[in-house]
Amino acid sequence: MKQQLQETTSFLQNKGFKTPQIGIILGTGLGQLINEIKIIEEISYSEIPNFPTATVEFHKGKLVYGELEGKSVIVMQGRFHLYEGYSLEEITYPVRVMRELGIQTLLVSNASGAINLNFKKGELMLIDDHINLQGGSPLAFKGVEELGSRFTDMSAPYSPMINATLESIAKEYKIQLHKGVYASVVGPQLETRAEYRYLKIIGSDAVGMSTVPEIIVANHLDLPVAAVSVLTDECDPDNLAPVNIEEIIAMAGKAEPNMILLFKELIKTL
Repeated sequence: MKQQLQETTSFLQNKGFKTPQIGIILGTGLGQLINEIKIIEEISYSEIPNFPTATVEFHKGKLVYGELEGKSVIVMQGRFHLYEGYSLEEITYPVRVMRELGIQTLLVSNASGAINLNFKKGELMLIDDHINLQGGSPLAFKGVEELGSRFTDMSAPYSPMINATLESIAKEYKIQLHKGVYASVVGPQLETRAEYRYLKIIGSDAVGMSTVPEIIVANHLDLPVAAVSVLTDECDPDNLAPVNIEEIIAMAGKAEPNMILLFKELIKTL
């Protein structure tokens, strides 16, 4: 993988992706942050050597380099998922590339369902911890120790300092920002009533199909990371209605401005 990383990094540097300070991964239905960025360079994933290609229709599949709040940023407009058929190493490859390019902080967003029924759709949840239910690890491959410690500590996977700053910003701007535990499942099917009950029993506040692999790799690379979930639906097993994916995407778009505000104000402090 080292050779692939060098090849990808050199290609992007030659395309003008120079010394980004902050990496950002935009989740499902959460692409509007791009409109806030002074774009310097952008390139489709399909053009980048060794990169996977996004297959989900509402993921753009572009890597964007530019300026946001006076900082240089590199943004994944569209991420990769286990349910698309990628391996965990492929899903997290872009995080390794962004670290090679020079990022010092990683910010992650996703759309998720609220297991904690005190949380409502359209609100945000700051991820404080997670539960990996994807059945594997992006560090479980031969030669991983060449890229970082095999036995990566996960006692505090999300930066307490960045999380405290985000909570302070949310309070200042009167944004409802819950804090909780995110469970990551494989998907792409949605959960059954019994699965929602199980997720609540084991301590989940929200559930989604992404994020955890990227967080594990960020910790493997000693990269400070924070993640915010946009809550797009309420997962009440006693009153469960069929899920409408279009409605979920629309709800993500409705809640997105608050997430953008949080990220922009945070970036000013980094």
